[in-house]
Amino acid sequence: MVQLIVGKKGKGKTKHLLDKVNAEVQNVSGNIVYLDKSTKHMYELNNKIRLIDVPSYKIMNSEQFVGFISGIISQDHDLEQMYFDSFLKIACLEENNDVEPIIKELEVLSEAFKVTFVLSVSLDEDELPASVKDKIIVSL
Repeated sequence: MVQLIVGKKGKGKTKHLLDKVNAEVQNVSGNIVYLDKSTKHMYELNNKIRLIDVPSYKIMNSEQFVGFISGIISQDHDLEQMYFDSFLKIACLEENNDVEPIIKELEVLSEAFKVTFVLSVSLDEDELPASVKDKIIVSL
């Protein structure tokens, strides 16, 4: 399952994402990974959640990003949830905002490996393609 938290920059998406991940850590039996553009939110996350600072891995395009996600999934068979803050930035989509192909690829990974993805996307709901609007859980 892929879920989206959407809204323009500065609307409070990160707070929603942090609240959701910290609440979910009590409910899951497996592991949770939080991907971000920095380690700024390290102390706001429960210590059971693994924080990954994506830019330190020198990902250059969205294909490399999907490969990176696949690698994380492959090394952790207990992985249940992944949270992506600043999704457009960490997935190298800031130039064109074309989230649809990557969300489709994440959906395939989600079904194959039973991992839930929650994405914070800095776009308004009306800027998203119709095919992904059903995945929106919070629109700010």
